[in-house]
Amino acid sequence: MGAFLRALRAFVLLAGFYLLGLVMLAALLGMDWAAAVWAPSSLAVKLYIVSAVLAVPIIRGMFMLRTPKDDGGQGLPVTEAREPRLWRTVRELAEQVGTRAPDEIRLTADMNAAVSEDARFLGLLGGTRRLYLGLPLMTGLTEAQLRAVLAHEMGHYGNSDTRVSAITVRGRVQVARTIAHFQERAGDKAAKERAKQEKKNEKKLAKGKKAKEVDTTGVGLTYRAMAKVYQAYGHFYLRATLAGSRRQELAADLAAARIVGRDATASALREIPVLDAAHGFYLNSYATLGVSAGLLPRPGEVFGGVRHLLAARTAELDELRRELPTEPTSPYDSHPPIAERVARLEALPDDGRASEPAGPALGLLADADAALVAVENVSLTPDALRLRRVDWPELVHESMTAYFAEEAEPLRQATADVTHGEGSLPALLNALDLGAGWEIADRLPKSEEARAAQGRAAREFARPALRRGLSRLVAGELIARGVARWELSWSQSAALRLPQGYEDELPAALDAAVADRPDTEPLRKLLAAAQN
Repeated sequence: MGAFLRALRAFVLLAGFYLLGLVMLAALLGMDWAAAVWAPSSLAVKLYIVSAVLAVPIIRGMFMLRTPKDDGGQGLPVTEAREPRLWRTVRELAEQVGTRAPDEIRLTADMNAAVSEDARFLGLLGGTRRLYLGLPLMTGLTEAQLRAVLAHEMGHYGNSDTRVSAITVRGRVQVARTIAHFQERAGDKAAKERAKQEKKNEKKLAKGKKAKEVDTTGVGLTYRAMAKVYQAYGHFYLRATLAGSRRQELAADLAAARIVGRDATASALREIPVLDAAHGFYLNSYATLGVSAGLLPRPGEVFGGVRHLLAARTAELDELRRELPTEPTSPYDSHPPIAERVARLEALPDDGRASEPAGPALGLLADADAALVAVENVSLTPDALRLRRVDWPELVHESMTAYFAEEAEPLRQATADVTHGEGSLPALLNALDLGAGWEIADRLPKSEEARAAQGRAAREFARPALRRGLSRLVAGELIARGVARWELSWSQSAALRLPQGYEDELPAALDAAVADRPDTEPLRKLLAAAQN
């Protein structure tokens, strides 16, 4: 299907949204007319109000909302003077595809590459083209794989995908916003009704009467019904454009294979889900580990530090490469499953281009470290940029120390409440010796099952929480004395390095301290030895 026909289809689907709005408005007017003719005046007035209220979101969705334009505000723009090799590579690939190169290249913090175009007149006239290139993606790819990714994106330009997508995206946004307005109205109405019923219940309780259960089941029903109509059209809209979007991805894959080579393109596709998973894990477990403690890695390492993880976990990553996703990420994913795309590429004849350059993709940048720092500066929030920057070993040690202290806080507070003291580790050990441990454990947060348990069962529920909190307090004490330290590991979780012999003796000492007949002597001896 050519660009014009695809643009026409997208326009028809968008027009369908407006037609649906006109039909809904006509239905509301018809209801008002019927009410004026046959309904009593009191009921007619109520119906007029309901139809007017329902018409507002429809009209707003049709005429008062506009799809935000891509102003290129995302990422760091790089000029040809700053990144000559990257620009030269992109222009060469665009020329081989047979399309116009992007007008802008922007480096981003995403594990992704994408293109956009400010098209006009149903996509028939082109506009400013932008290439968004994620530095984390470049971090994990070879130069040949990155060239395949870039050729794929240039393939979208060559197939006019970016022009048509402007209309398609506008339709999706308009439908989604209209649905959101109806759901928001329904939620507001339910919240008001809930507040009203709760206020009545408060008055009843104040008078000694029994309160009724709050019920908002039918509140906002008309709004939800209207939202479902638009949701049905939205599902149809997405399914109608889905097959075309997936065909565009396959066509772009073939363009990349033709220009860069079958093997490089297939390997790049194999790498993308692996890098995406690794990047998500890295951000959660490493890059943002110290945020709650007011820490971030050194400049350039927030997004660039994933390099260390990729180098240290090759075995795990190889396993992920063998297990390609066989299903779309969602029923409305515009991309075919990675396994299908790779299979199509590997079924192509051998083009003899297996020995492409294997150097790192970051080598295309004039100064990769400087680029990582610059992208951080435009991607992180002002609050994040104000956090203290430390080396990785220090970040892991301080962050995990603060995390353990936070985990121990409920036990510390419970100990202070029971002993009427400061809730220190010595105070807890004394309380355990005096048999007050279970009273302290009873004040710790509990699950529903633990709250319902009694007797011996309640004690067995409480014991793990008491032991866990005690271990956190002991770890904090050993760290404060300078005899224990958290160690960074890129291949596994961070580990607390204890004094020699403690790894064998400490578990048994903790068990003894929280036993039915507590014995804190082994734990006290270990703490005393650490002090000497």
